Amino acid sequence: MDHLYTPWRMAYIRGEKKPVDGCIFCQLATANHDNQLVIAYADHVYVTLNKYPYNNGHLMIIPYEHVESLEMLPTEVLTDLMLTTNKALAVLRKNYNPPAFNLGANLGAAAGAGIAEHFHFHIVPRWPGDANFMAVVGNTRVIPDTLENVFTELKAGWHTLFPQEKTP
Repeated sequence: MDHLYTPWRMAYIRGEKKPVDGCIFCQLATANHDNQLVIAYADHVYVTLNKYPYNNGHLMIIPYEHVESLEMLPTEVLTDLMLTTNKALAVLRKNYNPPAFNLGANLGAAAGAGIAEHFHFHIVPRWPGDANFMAVVGNTRVIPDTLENVFTELKAGWHTLFPQEKTP
């Protein structure tokens, strides 16, 4: 029998949250990004790994502007969001070759937004069979790589495809 260890998820499973002073997404946008999982910066948004991924390579694109819903964002931010989404898809395809993606946002806590007060857009790579018995029976997702490895690979991939872009 194989054993799958994902110890970083235990705090999430238990519902333990570190106390946060202010918005974590606003802090990520301005913090020293060593070990913060930020992949790249654009003019109005930045790209980061989801700390609690649904699948390997699960990214979020987050506006610097602190708003709770998509329709509150100005046109230039919306444009940057979609252009950056296209770049993120290209990097994920190059690094992991997923045959499909889920793209979207959960607007509001009732829709499942973990951080409802700051809009963020999800990109989830998908593979056949990734919703296997572990998710159905065990209510557990199996992520085949560590966040640190995924971060290193995707950051390098971003830099390779878009060398003129700002990266941490």
